[in-house]
Amino acid sequence: MNSIWESLYSKNGLAAKQIAKELITVQAGGRIPRVSDFAERFSLGNGTVQGALKVLENLHAIQLESRGHLGTFLIKKDLHLLKEVAGEGAIIGAMPLPYSLKYEGLATGLVEVSEKLLNRIDLAYMRGSKQRLDTLKSRRYDFIIVSELAAEEEMKQDPNLELALNFGPQSYVTKHQIFFANKTHKKISNGMRIGIDYTSTDQSKLTFLECEGKDVEMVPVNYMQLFDMLLNGEIDAAVWNSDENRSREAFSIGDFQSEDARTTAGKASAAVMLIEKDRGDILEYIQQLKKEEILTIQQKVVNKVMFPHY
Repeated sequence: MNSIWESLYSKNGLAAKQIAKELITVQAGGRIPRVSDFAERFSLGNGTVQGALKVLENLHAIQLESRGHLGTFLIKKDLHLLKEVAGEGAIIGAMPLPYSLKYEGLATGLVEVSEKLLNRIDLAYMRGSKQRLDTLKSRRYDFIIVSELAAEEEMKQDPNLELALNFGPQSYVTKHQIFFANKTHKKISNGMRIGIDYTSTDQSKLTFLECEGKDVEMVPVNYMQLFDMLLNGEIDAAVWNSDENRSREAFSIGDFQSEDARTTAGKASAAVMLIEKDRGDILEYIQQLKKEEILTIQQKVVNKVMFPHY
């Protein structure tokens, strides 16, 4: 272990952990509390506080500048290092595979906005809302991203779940539509083979609503295999996310004919953060996230004026 990092286990180093937590929220260029303020807050000696600040400087976690009677200013900080020194971990969430710009933008917004908070967000990616729900209930993740429709359907069955944040219409997908293998088709009719992914609450619910009263064959599919199955003629039609650009170019597209499907599709377009009700700490954290800032970043990624990073 590097001797500088070993210094964190000294008296000054232990004080540095406490002070690092305080400095996470101080903006670069801002004035930090006085040595005496830190000393009083943490019941430390002035010399220990000064030593702790020197430890943080030696680690290159901060760069300070004394301006006489004006105080000491935080010229530069390494947020990742400060969080590491403070022992602050990440909030872990799961969301859909980032195969569209909409998902990439949401992931980028969540990660970037969370960097300004005490704990950052780390994301895992998996297809299927039902799989994500299982990981939430098993406490593998602190929250999951699903559609408002999927969240409401699951909360009907499990009263221990809570919707923590709703990003609003078209934050999850622009909309769902029906994709047809035959380019002359525009609506589902009797005798068609319809692809349905039972692991996706949105896709399966919308499929059942649109096909209600029709004599069709439901063909179980993996959502990520829809393109190939339509292309190869293994299915005739499937409900799909309209943000999938390659599909828009390859297949005929139709809108929902069912009024129930059209109404339900609105909730399927909104992204939400779902948590367990007894996770008050996670709810408190999520309430600090600036939703409008996340959505602005998402739109920048969608418009290709910002590179995604997550």
